Amino acid sequence: MAGHLGSWAQSVLSQQPSLSGTPGQRVTISCTGNSNNIGGGNYVHWYQQLPETAPKLLIYGNSNRPSGVPDRFSGSKSDNSASLTITGLQPEDEAVYHCQSYDDSLNTRTVLQAHGEVIQEPFTICQEGKHTAALLRPGLWLFLLPLL
Repeated sequence: MAGHLGSWAQSVLSQQPSLSGTPGQRVTISCTGNSNNIGGGNYVHWYQQLPETAPKLLIYGNSNRPSGVPDRFSGSKSDNSASLTITGLQPEDEAVYHCQSYDDSLNTRTVLQAHGEVIQEPFTICQEGKHTAALLRPGLWLFLLPLL
């Protein structure tokens, strides 16, 4: 992926390394940032990535569900952190979940201008180890931070 991107920006959001649950259980995945991103009033978006598939938009703008996403998925944000809650866990919910937020200290003006766009199907996905990036349009990359 280095050929696509040149270099990686510093990761500024953190999630717990793994999370387990049983069918029917309520589980919450947390995403912690700082005042430059989540705490700075920037939106948080959540993606679900099933094996061998591109990440799918699950929650956008902190708490909004795109059409077709089951209502057992919900998002919230408070201070420097955000959460994705699955109420009534299903076997098909086993996946990698990514949180994403704009960061005032890392991104360029171009990314800032595009920040309000909701892209449900990125057209290029690059992966290297635990890292994933989506090319939303030429020159605009979305970096996804994994929960593995």
